[in-house]
Amino acid sequence: MCKVISIANQKGGVGKTTTTGNLGIGLAKAGEKVLLIDADAQGSLTASLGYENPDAMEYTLATALGKIINEEDIDPQEGILHHEEGVDLMPSNIELSGLEVSLVNVMSRELVLKEYLDKVKDQYGYILIDCMPSLGMVTVNAFAAADSVLIPVQAAYLPAKGLEQLIKTIQKVKRQINPRLEIEGILMTMVDGRTNYAKEIMQLLSEGYGDQIRFFKNNIPLSVRAAEISAIGVSIYEHDPKGRVAEAYRSLTKEVLAG
Repeated sequence: MCKVISIANQKGGVGKTTTTGNLGIGLAKAGEKVLLIDADAQGSLTASLGYENPDAMEYTLATALGKIINEEDIDPQEGILHHEEGVDLMPSNIELSGLEVSLVNVMSRELVLKEYLDKVKDQYGYILIDCMPSLGMVTVNAFAAADSVLIPVQAAYLPAKGLEQLIKTIQKVKRQINPRLEIEGILMTMVDGRTNYAKEIMQLLSEGYGDQIRFFKNNIPLSVRAAEISAIGVSIYEHDPKGRVAEAYRSLTKEVLAG
């Protein structure tokens, strides 16, 4: 049984891509078969896993979704990259922006990604989707295809403020398109343990959403080492295996596996 988790927040720079990569590799290290989907036209996840120049790639998520839209036959394995740390990746590039615009005129436009995932999901235990920082049509597709949404939130006032709109969108997709959609949980990222600021934000969020939504027990600490990994194309487990961030992602992986 495959579980599909979208990692989403319409605010950029909150740790979505870092979380998708490190949680995915954490799940693979725990023995799970994992597919990562880069659903951001910037190709940040693709680049952060060491695949340079995503825009030069011939087959990406936009290619696969284009075939679904045009009702062409699709080879489920085509375009999937096998990363040395044990995860598979469907990469993305700028072509996804063009595809998002053309989705507006497509029949059942919210279900194109789901139709693609239905063709590949029997080979995986987990599929993680790194969403773009917007609530556009590709992100709605990611919610329509997912079992749950994991929301990374930077421990700061403004990113936390945008949560309401995100949660409303998730609830709307659940009502209208995907009744099984749940919120996996809120993950606090870039937490600076030296200040009370993060604690105050977490307390505010807990008061606002605590009853309806789970907060992961583990927070991801602020770390220069974590910021370096996207530039060098490896996970935190390779770059700084004994550090606090690697430990935090190991603990998060256990929480996700425990359900």
